[in-house]
Amino acid sequence: MPNQQKKIIFCLAGVLSFVCALGVVTALGTPLWIKATILCKTGALLVNASGQELDKFTGELQYGLFHGRGVRQCGLGARPFRFSFFPDLLKAIPVSIHVNVILFSTILTVVTMAGTALFMYNAFGKPFETLHGPLGLYLLSFISGSCGCLVMILFASEVKIHHLSEKIANHEEGTYAYKTQGETYATCFWVVFVCFFVHFLNGLLIRLAGFQFPFAKSKDTETTNVAADLLY
Repeated sequence: MPNQQKKIIFCLAGVLSFVCALGVVTALGTPLWIKATILCKTGALLVNASGQELDKFTGELQYGLFHGRGVRQCGLGARPFRFSFFPDLLKAIPVSIHVNVILFSTILTVVTMAGTALFMYNAFGKPFETLHGPLGLYLLSFISGSCGCLVMILFASEVKIHHLSEKIANHEEGTYAYKTQGETYATCFWVVFVCFFVHFLNGLLIRLAGFQFPFAKSKDTETTNVAADLLY
């Protein structure tokens, strides 16, 4: 492939990586990972509410990795509240999983920025045939994609398996008990998903530029090896 086309491909991959890094940095501090509706079980059972009456006992919740806000309703009007995971909810949430989500999101950002620099270096510089070259691009794309995948899996397990929204809603609520009625992944979660997809796409762009996947032998190399074996 001509050098000009390789430069265009590497520049495109670099720009995509840079946009992803900015997106993940923004997502880290934005409370838009989950939107949930919560039902006040205690109040609904006391008055045997059903149908539209349940609206008086249904609140909302939205949060990210560090903080969030919501509205509790238990038949006596709306009660807005705000919360922070650190230190407010340390005893209520699965701390190890939550910290790992933040950790892998941070690694994803750092490695993606490193990938951006490396793509630009390969486009305009003279890369070595080691980690500065295609091997490094494949490696960073793989690490970034893996981190993005881990972030989504860990966060989804925290929400669905450990019932994170329910624990937040019931935190410091001695009188009323709440349960989660519905949950949807919000913008920031899908930013990480797009970032994961972009790193997969970057791997294909590297291949499109004419560089083989790591550990894949070319047909010419295989032919040479067969010829050498026949000679000996």
